[in-house]
Amino acid sequence: MEGMMEVDYTVMCKNDVSLEVTLSKLLENEKVMRAIKAEFAKGLRNIVLSSKDDTAVFLKTEKEVYTFKASKNDFADLLELAEEDARKHKRLKKECDGVELIDIRTVD
Repeated sequence: MEGMMEVDYTVMCKNDVSLEVTLSKLLENEKVMRAIKAEFAKGLRNIVLSSKDDTAVFLKTEKEVYTFKASKNDFADLLELAEEDARKHKRLKKECDGVELIDIRTVD
């Protein structure tokens, strides 16, 4: 195969967060409820917070996405090439030891 691919990846760290919490669970928390009332209903009394459905709220670590180019012939080795690119640019820090492939696009 001839041509190039553009590969996007992020660096994975030990202290990364990825949680899913329902909106009703958030509204049950006293601190969250007080903060919402203080921000949006300041000075009002007898305010109740509720939600219509159980919407999921995602709490994730914001990640920077890095990009590099590779030959289409190297498709099987993309994970290793992404790790090499991260090491070359010193993106792997003390608590960060791997990469996650996000997107692969062909470039002509």
